[in-house]
Amino acid sequence: MVLKKKLFINGEWIEASSYTTLTSPYSEEVLAEIPSATEKEVNDAIEAAYNAREIMAKMPAHKRAAILEKLVSLFEERADEAAKIIALEAAKPITTAKQEVSRTIATYKFAAEEAKRIHGETIPLDAAPGGENRIAYTVREPLGVVGAITPFNFPMNLVAHKVGPAIAAGNPIVLKPASQTPLSSYFLAELLEEAGLPAGALNVVTGSGRVVGDKLVTDDRVKVITFTGSPAVGIGIRNKAGLKRVTLELGSNAALIIDNGVDVDKVINRTVVGAFSNQGQVCISLQRIYVHENVYDVFVEKFVAATKNLKVGDPLDPQTDVSALISKGDVGRTLEWIEEAKQNGAEIATGGIAEGNVLLPTVVLHADKSLKVSCQEVFAPIVNINKVSSVAEAIELVNDSRYGLQAGIYTDNVHTALDAAEKLHVGGVMINDIPTFRVDNMPYGGVKESGVGREGIKYAVEEMTEMKLVVFNRN
Repeated sequence: MVLKKKLFINGEWIEASSYTTLTSPYSEEVLAEIPSATEKEVNDAIEAAYNAREIMAKMPAHKRAAILEKLVSLFEERADEAAKIIALEAAKPITTAKQEVSRTIATYKFAAEEAKRIHGETIPLDAAPGGENRIAYTVREPLGVVGAITPFNFPMNLVAHKVGPAIAAGNPIVLKPASQTPLSSYFLAELLEEAGLPAGALNVVTGSGRVVGDKLVTDDRVKVITFTGSPAVGIGIRNKAGLKRVTLELGSNAALIIDNGVDVDKVINRTVVGAFSNQGQVCISLQRIYVHENVYDVFVEKFVAATKNLKVGDPLDPQTDVSALISKGDVGRTLEWIEEAKQNGAEIATGGIAEGNVLLPTVVLHADKSLKVSCQEVFAPIVNINKVSSVAEAIELVNDSRYGLQAGIYTDNVHTALDAAEKLHVGGVMINDIPTFRVDNMPYGGVKESGVGREGIKYAVEEMTEMKLVVFNRN
């Protein structure tokens, strides 16, 4: 019997008006019947969140923290179940899925901690003439209903980066998960219901972006939109959102520089992980590598050899490194991009073909910067390796992009490292590491078409609260 899910609105599981079928990207077996919400059902979810805003705003910090701590405990008890959900709906290899669950637990732990340290500051008004005998301080207050729109590639942890800080700050949430990965969000709703989150404080509505997403973005009761996805959709959201607070994480074509003199053996395994983890479906997946000409040949040889050792197959097999892309359409798109690269003089050192919905890990050499595999976000197990004569040339190539999320550089020269940190036009620079590095308490976000605002629990809390100034006249 096929699992049939329900909408989660105002603390209740609601039968939807219509349903769609969810299938596994790898096996294509039917996983569940998923609600496809109507505008009325989305309105009900927003209304429930709106009615819960005072309850959440007045809830003491220690109670918000306790709910999040209970959620952590429940996640720890059901961690294997959570990982299997991710592996089935997203085709994420189970070992990587378990890592995502561990990070999700850590993210909610950080949220519980941040709930207890949201604070303002005192302002010395007597620093200005006319400010004598006055006491001033600031407080941070929740903004209200948060509309969270999340992607498929980290269906639990990227949801945690929106739900965790919203609860910590005292905001209710309406969550629209990606169409391919809704089971993770319904699982979260079950856990938060058990953890004691008030009715209406979390609402999960699935369905089309045109119905659910547009309603969240345009409804005046929603005060914050936090979105992770494509630049085209993100820019559309910002244009429609009016005066709402908007945080957008819009992806990248992340780059890495390998300087002359770097010990190639020490960085190969790390760079292969950066390029192919989760089939390259990571916003900061390593897509472009610029290698100094003196170490280029040996780097390519060893990188290709390590790539060929990756195991491709069933996401539930603990030995699997790379599994299916999220959809048949993405397989077709990436094969077209690879063919374009070949037709324009690029060399395919390994991969370049698909087996079912699995695109084999692909290494592209000598790709022109104008090719789609280089200048657009490929979101697939494809990496470009190009030769450069200097770090300065590499920095120029890294910056020659519409994106700017994170970049990395391996170098033994501290002056080179600091120069790169200054000149790379990105949201985060990783020195002696891949741009794919992220831990869940660091500020995370980009420049240019990679988005606006920052995630990372403390920084997301700031995005979801507003400052109020209080001045007390003692005269």
